[in-house]
Order: sequence, then structure tokens, then C-alpha cells
Amino acid sequence: MNSFIRNSVLGIAGLAFAGGVAAGPLTDTHTPVDAAPVAAAVQADKPAVDTGKLVPHGVQGAQSRIDLSDEQVASTKAIIAATKKAGMDERAAVVSIATALQESKLENLGHLGDRNDHDSQGLFQQRPSSGWGTVEQITDPEYSTMAFLKGLKQVDGWQDMPLTKAAQTVQVSAYPDHYAQWEQQAADLVAKHWNS
Repeated sequence: MNSFIRNSVLGIAGLAFAGGVAAGPLTDTHTPVDAAPVAAAVQADKPAVDTGKLVPHGVQGAQSRIDLSDEQVASTKAIIAATKKAGMDERAAVVSIATALQESKLENLGHLGDRNDHDSQGLFQQRPSSGWGTVEQITDPEYSTMAFLKGLKQVDGWQDMPLTKAAQTVQVSAYPDHYAQWEQQAADLVAKHWNS
């Protein structure tokens, strides 16, 4: 009797597996890097983020994407919290996160010795010698984000600019076009974490 039940169960499982293989996956799970923003899962009691506001002009050029560690996710959440504290919207968070992705890959970097770009440190690679604050301040994610956002607020019309132009106006980087490559990942991160 046991072998009859066993064979029946295995037969049913085999049919289910064969049916699944023959039918194939229900959706394509591969997402190219230059795909549209991913809609974030939202708890029933929290409103969804308007993804149209995150990338209002569409992304510019090829997009880059990295896998994030727990530290980098914490940095993302700190940037979002500081953006909310500053009274700014989701688009400001996208600009901030894309900037930090380019500057530090969302890692709160200290002084890198010979590899350091002058005295740049923190998420945004701000420089004490350029008036961004003390080392302790610019390596504090909330402070450094608020400093970046203060600069962004002073850029007339930043909301209507392409991300790379808004970020460059604040950062004055030697590589002004590099911020654009992070816009899609930054938008996806804001969609995922803005209401979490």
C-alpha cells in the first residue's frame, strides 16, 4: 500500500512539474538595466509613490546598476529620511541618491589616503576645504544629505533640469555627465524605500 501511495504522489508531482515546464514561466523575470522603473510593493496603509515624478524627463544614456549591501541600503534610507526632513520631494531624493551612487556608491567613505580626491569624504565626497563642513559633519549621512539638498535648493529650476545638470550644479565635478547613469537605480530605490 505504501508503494502505491508513493507512486501516486510521485506521478502527480511529475505531471505538475511537466505541466509547469511545458507552459513556461508566466512572466519574464529578466529586467534589462535600461528598463522602466520597477513598481515597488507598498503596504496597504501607505500610498504608492508616483513613479512619473521620479524620472520626469526619462533617463539619459546607458544606465549602471550595482547590488547594494546592508550599509548601502541604510545610506539610501538615511538620504530619503533627510530629504523628507528638508521638506523636499521624491525627485530630490532621486537626484541625491544618484549623486551619492556616483560619488561613493552609497558608501560613507572616510579619508582614502593616496587614493583620496583632495580631502573629499562621505556619501557625497564633500570637502571640508570647500566649506561643506567638518570631517565629522560630512561623514554624517543626515548632515551631508542636508548640505547637498541646501545646495540643490539654491539651483533655480532644478526640478525641471535633467538629473545630471542639477547634480553637477551642486557638486561641480570633473565628470559632470557621470551622474545620469544612476538615475534609474536611484528612482527604483526611492520607489521602494520612500514609504517603507
